[in-house]
Amino acid sequence: MTLEAEIEKSVRLLKKGKILLYPTDTIWGIGCDATNSRAITKIYKLKGRSESKGMIVLLDDQKKLKEFVKEVPLIAHDLIENSKTPLTIVYPGAMNLAKNVIANDGSIAIRIVKEDYCSELIKRLGKPIISTSANFSDLPTATTFDMIDMGIKSGVDYIVDVFQDRVKSVKSSTIIKLEKDGSFTVIRK
Repeated sequence: MTLEAEIEKSVRLLKKGKILLYPTDTIWGIGCDATNSRAITKIYKLKGRSESKGMIVLLDDQKKLKEFVKEVPLIAHDLIENSKTPLTIVYPGAMNLAKNVIANDGSIAIRIVKEDYCSELIKRLGKPIISTSANFSDLPTATTFDMIDMGIKSGVDYIVDVFQDRVKSVKSSTIIKLEKDGSFTVIRK
């Protein structure tokens, strides 16, 4: 299937509340519409993950941050623009997302993606999507498609058919927690 056809099919499925196994800008992930609490619950159940552990939300454009974060500290834009590798930022004051993706302290982890499949998918869906590693909770992260457990593959509604053979230097994103005053802490490097 072509990239274009995969994006169209993925958008249709996400709009129906389905969960996908898909290539992100880092590793393969499990995702859904980030405003659909039922779909998010399905992901928590599939992974065997506690809902107290947050998940990452992907956006295609940093201008959209203001739709999902009450106050975006100015430093966030500098961090995003100057990051050479994928960067996830945890922002205080999440809004307009499913409640079960927002952390207990009201924060949300968001990454702006530039990779073709994800950014186009998000743009066409018109909503952010969830991204969580394609593994069962507390087990090692699969760094290639072939390493993903069959239980995960059979537990999603659809497996995206592009980039399954792509081998690249893969690493989870760096995660930084931002405070309202602009100070930040590196959570994962």
